[in-house]
Amino acid sequence: MRSYWLWLFLQACAWLFSFYYIGESLRNMPFQLLGVAVYFILFFLIPLVMKRPGILFVMLAMNIMIATLTLYPGEQGIFHPGLVLILSLILAEGFFRLSFKRSLLLAGIGTAALSIAVLPSNVEHNEQLLLALYFVMLLIALIFYKNTKDRTDDVETRYEALLAEYRNLKRRIVSEEEMTRQEERVLIAHEIHDSVGHKLTALLMQLEGFRLQAPDEYKEKVQSLKELASSSLEETRRAVKSLKANDIGGLPGILRLIRKLEMESYIRIHFSVKHGAFTAPLTGEQSFVIYRSVQEGLTNIMKHSNAREAEIMFEAPGGSIFRFEISNPVTDDDTYQEGFGLTSMRERLEKFGGNLQVYKTTELFILKGDLKIGYGGNND
Repeated sequence: MRSYWLWLFLQACAWLFSFYYIGESLRNMPFQLLGVAVYFILFFLIPLVMKRPGILFVMLAMNIMIATLTLYPGEQGIFHPGLVLILSLILAEGFFRLSFKRSLLLAGIGTAALSIAVLPSNVEHNEQLLLALYFVMLLIALIFYKNTKDRTDDVETRYEALLAEYRNLKRRIVSEEEMTRQEERVLIAHEIHDSVGHKLTALLMQLEGFRLQAPDEYKEKVQSLKELASSSLEETRRAVKSLKANDIGGLPGILRLIRKLEMESYIRIHFSVKHGAFTAPLTGEQSFVIYRSVQEGLTNIMKHSNAREAEIMFEAPGGSIFRFEISNPVTDDDTYQEGFGLTSMRERLEKFGGNLQVYKTTELFILKGDLKIGYGGNND
């Protein structure tokens, strides 16, 4: 903004000097006043076309012609030196805002306009040579400035791009470290819950059964072992709750896990996320179940199919059910049998009120699953 007012001040000074040099009353110069009015109208419109270099070039060229016609030597052949200042300002603005080629073309127009104004005037030959030398030195200075400015702008642009990339990289590293840490916590929590927790529960049941059948002298010892196992189970549950405190829920967490799986398994995955899937309020355990189901589906693709691509669709119609579908192309007509992986997947989904459908067509192997978003599930 300051540069604009400085530019306006210099233009006003140049025109005031030109009218002062003429030395006539403004009432006797209606044509010159009209030219000045049109000149400054275009000058005030220039900020609106800064991002359109073609229109800006045309407006600056029009200002050169308007200034030349306004200060053109009259019948007396008096040359107005203010024209040199005004043309210098227009050329300087052109070299500042336009490309190098357009700046040179504008300089050619300015040189031609000055020549048209100087030749029919009363300027002597030595003064004409001085004007020509001034214009040549001005153009050399502007060309040198333009080259320096372009190199400086290029360096600044590269620096800003590198700085932005560096900041994005730092944020991405911090975010990825946090996500990796949270994902590991979730996986550890689920592994503890599925393995240690279930084994301690089974141990408690066996100890209780042994206590009921054991002789009286062993019941006190068995009771103490049962209390120790129960205490260990409670500690395990508290540890699981602590690890799941920062659990990543929802579809974004599932997508991060699947993207990681995609890089590890070299399978090209095409995602399709329909209405409501991103905002579905899935718990951490529900997200983990969906991830495990998708993982099992991709594992089946690697085992039983030559395809190295799959399509995965997520949707949450109505906000009450979360559905996913995994499909991959097939080339054989063999029938399939559900193994341990698909059976476990079905059991996991049924814990949350869901279901699993598996079928095969002549072109695709399709696996569909769903679970109830508001269903708490059986976590014991």
